[in-house]
Amino acid sequence: MKLPRLRTLASLFAAAVLAWSPAHGDEGMWMPQQMPQLAGRLRALGYEGDPKAFADLTGFPMGAIVSLGGCSASFVSPEGLIVTNHHCVQAALQFNSRPDRNLMVDGFLAAGRADELPSGPGSRVFVTVAVEDVTAAVTGDIPAGTTGRAYYDLIERRQKALTAEREKQEGYRCTVSSFFEGLRYFAITQLEIRDVRLVYAPAAGIGNFGGETDNWQWPRHTGDFSFLRAYVSKDGKPAAYSADNVPYRPKHWLKVSGRGASPDEVIFVAGYPGRTARFNTFESVRETVEFSLPRTIRRNVEQIGILEKVGSGDPETALRVSTRIRGLNNVLTKTRGVHEAMVRGGVLGQKEDSEKALLAWIAADPSRQSKFGRVITEIGALNAERIRTRERNLLLAEFAGGSGALGAAETLHRLAVERAKPDAERDPFYQQRNWARTRESLDRLQRSLDRKADRAMMVYNLSAIARLPAGARIEVLDRMIGLSAGQSESDAVAKVSAWVDRQVAGSKLYDRDFRLGLFEKTPAELTGTGDTLLVLAAALAPLQEEIRNAAKDLGGRLARITPVYAEAVLAQAGGLVSPDANSTLRVTYGTVKGVESRDGLMYLPQTTLRGVAAKATGTGEFNAPAAQLAAIKALRGGKATPFADARLGDVPVNFLSTVDTTGGNSGSATLNARGELVGLLFDGTYDTVASDYFYDKVRTRSIHCDSRYMLWVMAEVDGAAHLLREMTIVP
Repeated sequence: MKLPRLRTLASLFAAAVLAWSPAHGDEGMWMPQQMPQLAGRLRALGYEGDPKAFADLTGFPMGAIVSLGGCSASFVSPEGLIVTNHHCVQAALQFNSRPDRNLMVDGFLAAGRADELPSGPGSRVFVTVAVEDVTAAVTGDIPAGTTGRAYYDLIERRQKALTAEREKQEGYRCTVSSFFEGLRYFAITQLEIRDVRLVYAPAAGIGNFGGETDNWQWPRHTGDFSFLRAYVSKDGKPAAYSADNVPYRPKHWLKVSGRGASPDEVIFVAGYPGRTARFNTFESVRETVEFSLPRTIRRNVEQIGILEKVGSGDPETALRVSTRIRGLNNVLTKTRGVHEAMVRGGVLGQKEDSEKALLAWIAADPSRQSKFGRVITEIGALNAERIRTRERNLLLAEFAGGSGALGAAETLHRLAVERAKPDAERDPFYQQRNWARTRESLDRLQRSLDRKADRAMMVYNLSAIARLPAGARIEVLDRMIGLSAGQSESDAVAKVSAWVDRQVAGSKLYDRDFRLGLFEKTPAELTGTGDTLLVLAAALAPLQEEIRNAAKDLGGRLARITPVYAEAVLAQAGGLVSPDANSTLRVTYGTVKGVESRDGLMYLPQTTLRGVAAKATGTGEFNAPAAQLAAIKALRGGKATPFADARLGDVPVNFLSTVDTTGGNSGSATLNARGELVGLLFDGTYDTVASDYFYDKVRTRSIHCDSRYMLWVMAEVDGAAHLLREMTIVP
């Protein structure tokens, strides 16, 4: 198959590009093909390069940028060496850890290629090779009256067909993604590398220095970096893990700057940001603030407490639940920051003012009023339908998601049901193209499955389900457990606890061979095993299918009108706007710059080793390794290093910038004007995390690990000289 050529966005918007001034800030997670249109803005910042380079996905530097399927990364050697964040390799560290060999705490360094460790089933490296506008093929020629479920199914069928056509060549993966609320669709074609190995991760005392205390905060002193390597078959094609595989040889890789980044320098971040919601209406954002955020905060606090208690005194269970606790903590801190910024910081009010301005712009012109006048009201009415059953639906989803074994049971049951259909009619997640991934996820689950944790989380979620009011009950669970609306909480908890004990004890899904042996079974064969969790999954399936069908009908009706809303936003802004993040390749730009934290307090844009030494306590989150503290002492004693900054008189650790990023950008390459790696994006600041919903043009900052700190740790602390020799380091 000949891969499609990259097309630009220039033909998408008829509106003229408005003149830009620095008052617009550095907002925008831009599609690479939009970058040439930003030449004027970049020149105003002092950038003298050619923005067209960012639009060439097979050229430099974009050919070096990859996705890990949740984090971003980049090639830094011709031998497939990949650099990303330390927190992005936690699953690989957990997969290879045991209570007597905890790589999540101690770190890991492969002495040579033969010592590199498999990252675990399901690990992937995705290299984007083409982006193609397929809007006409997805939404063209649809009769005006088509809406609801019919519209949803038609769009899905067309996306499946486009995907299948682009995956005929082995080793490539295609996703047809929506941009601008369904106004545009693009087919993203990626090379899918399936053999990914862990090469090097510093100890937690470096890679996660500061832990949750410093998470989303500034100043930071975290060495959030690690290395993986991509492997392929001897003929250069993607292949499953094999000892015979060889390192992948990318066409492009990044040189690593020994100068790092300096204040006021123009930088670029290239990666795969996950999700933002700036195109959401004010009412939708208000629902998030009043319902979703407080709910997430409450439940995350409760779940963290439960999992910490379950793991207390049991090293094996503690290891199995560790990544989940860290993820819950990370989301908790960010969610608290978003909520505070929305309410006390006035971001929700700014969003409301922005929408009022849009409505005034629409009302000022009869033609605009005719086209856009009712769209926000219509979106609100459809969202009101969803709200009526939101708590029940959320709790049911969380009940399955909270238990690893029940989640596996539901996956196996759904796969068995979908397998009986023609492939084109299956749910996209359960199409044959995803079967290998599904099996790998069931395999990888072995390192995190734990009966005690599952039991505790099932009791927690069912206790919440037991409190649902009449009219919102989950009848199948009421019948199975003996629950009813209005019964005493003590009675409900007692029944739930006894019932959950029987479900967990009666399941063999905690056994890897039993679980994987069910992969090709029919629904009847699954329930025929008598496994309690498989029987439960089958019992819950009809209600879950009913919920999915309702969501598809509502989604089809929304998909008919949200593009009209996006078109209004684009027209009001003059045409050149970045779409919401959707896990596709983006570029953002800005400068290294501090920020006023609060009245009278200005944050400098860089931190140094002095801060590491000052924070190090030798315990807990600030347990810097002895080797690192010795290296700092040697530096203070006069030992020379090429990675010190003459102006700072020290080795820089982290820096702040004005680039616009979000979750999924973790591990993204931070580039200077020459396309050299000067750092890794790894976090945002607590004050401005609400920018996922409404961008703060003045205060938004992102946090990066300086390349000089990464190189210094490798050279002076962990003895990774062989990796330094493999990379090209620019003095």
